[in-house]
Amino acid sequence: MFRKVTIVENKFEADLITQALQQEGIPCMLRSYHDTAYDGIFIPQKGWGAIMVPENAEERARNIIDELREELKRTRKKRET
Repeated sequence: MFRKVTIVENKFEADLITQALQQEGIPCMLRSYHDTAYDGIFIPQKGWGAIMVPENAEERARNIIDELREELKRTRKKRET
């Protein structure tokens, strides 16, 4: 059974996270919340989508995602200075 491990804000973030998980051998699914009928008006409230992984890989996946997001924050800070 797959469980939601994080919400992503856009396709770019979704691609980064799914690629990192796959490189570590963790199968994952991306569930997009984008609805063309409403032209994405609910994305600010719900996020762009959800990343889901098998239950037995949930903790490891969360650690990888946390590390990736921290690395992205550091990169942004370096650009700002």
